Amino acid sequence: MAGLADRAGHLADRLAPRASAERVLDLTLGTALLIATAPAVALGALALAVRRGPGNVWERTPRTGLGGRVFTLRSLRTRRLRLDLLSRLPQVVRGDLSLVGPAPLAPGDPRAAWPGARQWRQELRPGLTGLAQVRARSGMPWDDPALLDQHYAEHHGVVLDLVILTEAVRNSLRTTTGRARSTKAHLSDTDHRLPGYSRVD
Repeated sequence: MAGLADRAGHLADRLAPRASAERVLDLTLGTALLIATAPAVALGALALAVRRGPGNVWERTPRTGLGGRVFTLRSLRTRRLRLDLLSRLPQVVRGDLSLVGPAPLAPGDPRAAWPGARQWRQELRPGLTGLAQVRARSGMPWDDPALLDQHYAEHHGVVLDLVILTEAVRNSLRTTTGRARSTKAHLSDTDHRLPGYSRVD
């Protein structure tokens, strides 16, 4: 029993600095984004209230968070300009979500019971975006969302979070401007081609 307690304490000490650094990122960047996007979210909510009625502005769904705690995920009922995601920023600041993390699952979702998943899903906050969201569209067999969430759980940290956030913003801008590419294969781990590469080379 003492050995188990020592291992748990060692794991907590190893994870605590990284987890606290990620929480600082959530609070600082999350608060800045919340302030910057609040007017757009408010206008979106007002437009929805006028068109659909006040009762049809927000979608509320139960999700499982850190430590297995169930919380209510609130999102605007629109995907224009990604206002549905931006409307969740208050929950990032509050601590229900992280800016980056595994997809938030509904209580009882079988994916949470997969071998090994139960532990890391208890230890990580679900994310506003994540590795699965920015990579899953590549169509590559190793870019299965469950495998990507597992990979993130094993390697998460502030640097990886910033890389994922940068890619999420780039993807969003491509979609918004109508220049989204039909494939994300260039994000593959096996794509190491140098700039200027062509099939002729």
